[in-house]
Amino acid sequence: MKAAVVPAIHGKWEVKEIPTPKPGANQVLIKIHASGLCYTDVHITEGMLPTQFPRTLGHEPVGEVVEMGPGVRTRKTGDRVGVPWVQASCGRCEWCLRGKPNFCAEQVATGIQTQGSHAEYMVAYADSTMLLPEGLSYEQAAPIFCAGYTVWSGLRWAHPRPHERIAVLGIGGLGHLGLQYSRAAGFETVAITHSKDKEKFIRELGADEVVADGESLRAAGGADVILATSNSYKATSNALKGLRPDGRLVLMGASNETLEVTAELIFTRGRILGSTQNQPEYLFEALDYAAKGKVKVIEETYKLDDIGKAYDRVANGKVRFRAVITN
Repeated sequence: MKAAVVPAIHGKWEVKEIPTPKPGANQVLIKIHASGLCYTDVHITEGMLPTQFPRTLGHEPVGEVVEMGPGVRTRKTGDRVGVPWVQASCGRCEWCLRGKPNFCAEQVATGIQTQGSHAEYMVAYADSTMLLPEGLSYEQAAPIFCAGYTVWSGLRWAHPRPHERIAVLGIGGLGHLGLQYSRAAGFETVAITHSKDKEKFIRELGADEVVADGESLRAAGGADVILATSNSYKATSNALKGLRPDGRLVLMGASNETLEVTAELIFTRGRILGSTQNQPEYLFEALDYAAKGKVKVIEETYKLDDIGKAYDRVANGKVRFRAVITN
């Protein structure tokens, strides 16, 4: 089969012929139809997340089950499925016993402890797979397994109440979905962005109002929940100025910068929450919104043979929201 192989840290991605994997116990073999290329793939390539090379990356996989290993009971050949970041865990530590395998130190992550989805086929643990809703295309489904899952999880984790106001910081690969999910859930939504020239488009995505920074957000009435999807912690710190009393800032964008917090947070009783991908029910909900046409991924698609070009565009911030590799 063809697969994109990263030979080493900082290595150049190469499409090669490698053996097609065989599913082991409780695993399925998936024929990959679409695989989202996430900026986390850049982080892994540059050594920011530990793994062993050479490796095929990719953690937004969707496709069709074509073979099952021993012991599989929950899936069958022909199922349309996707695979999230966490596939398995030790099942024995405190966090696994508490039902929180995403904190397990021995978790099996797609594209980190396993070979990933930028290939024609991929093996995954059957119980980690999620069935795709009817009518949702593979290209639309793939980015939901990381980007969509992440932003919807962040919104749900903030527990917004009726009549509360949501702000989305950074209208990029995560943020353009955050706006749509907030609108789909019925919340008044504010976009925080310096791209005022895109205001009409941003409003079409779901923003009721568009502001430039935290000061502008405060002047416009503030927000009860800020979804911080930007990788600029300077912008995130500034956005805190617009957080309403008892407000929550949900940190989802990764950065090496220091997040500065002032004493103002004490007096407003504000909270900062970290969030990645949480309960499986959130993934089900995120996919359901997309299947019903309430959320649409804006993406660029590339064939597997052109993945080097796609990677360079993602790494250089040139992709319009999301990149998806198709087979």
